[in-house]
Amino acid sequence: MQGKKMLVVSAHAADFVWRSGGTIAKYIKHGAEVHVVVLSFGVRGESNDLWKEENQTVENVKKIRLEESSKAAEILGVKNIEYWDFEDYPMEITRGRLDRLAQKIRETRPDIILTHDKKDGLNPDHDAVRNYVFQSSIMSNSAGVITPGFPVTKQMMLFGFEPHQTEISDFKPGTFIDITETYEQKVEAMKCFKAQGHLIEYYTQRAFMRGNHARRLSGVKEYKYAESFSNFFPRVASEF
Repeated sequence: MQGKKMLVVSAHAADFVWRSGGTIAKYIKHGAEVHVVVLSFGVRGESNDLWKEENQTVENVKKIRLEESSKAAEILGVKNIEYWDFEDYPMEITRGRLDRLAQKIRETRPDIILTHDKKDGLNPDHDAVRNYVFQSSIMSNSAGVITPGFPVTKQMMLFGFEPHQTEISDFKPGTFIDITETYEQKVEAMKCFKAQGHLIEYYTQRAFMRGNHARRLSGVKEYKYAESFSNFFPRVASEF
């Protein structure tokens, strides 16, 4: 992990924590450079608990989500995080936004990109972001896409978050990452999100279940907690 570069693109304020917080913290702990882009605060579609309060406003919800997300990022060790403040529900992807992310990829030059999987059964924003990231990554590799000062990239590895509704989203785990050493960091980061507190127990249980799968597949009994990701591309090697 030392010397690796990772870019994480999260549709909403908390997605990067629920789905990859342990992996992010682990990579940072072992010397990787991690950048996180949060596309929206999830004000319209992912802040239901906050909208139960009387006289709630968009600006106040946005302020709370920024505070929650920033605190969680700090706990994970993330120093490079940007909030692009797109409107959510629906997440609209324009030509300008494609160019912006392609340039960000060229600036950060990641070895690995983590983002949403190709299908989320109950969240079209996540589907849109998956396509957005994939298309921008290909643009970043293309010499005809001009971003002055930032040369083209080579093909980086892309991995998809496990969606919340796994079974109805046709998610196929391709990679399990052991997060045992950073599991407690992830739990503390998840606790920051009062707007979605009901998800904390779900994702602690998910980490335990995926840890069981990781132990079973690897034979490494020390793997207690894990996160799973889909592979956008096949693995390439000189041998199995």
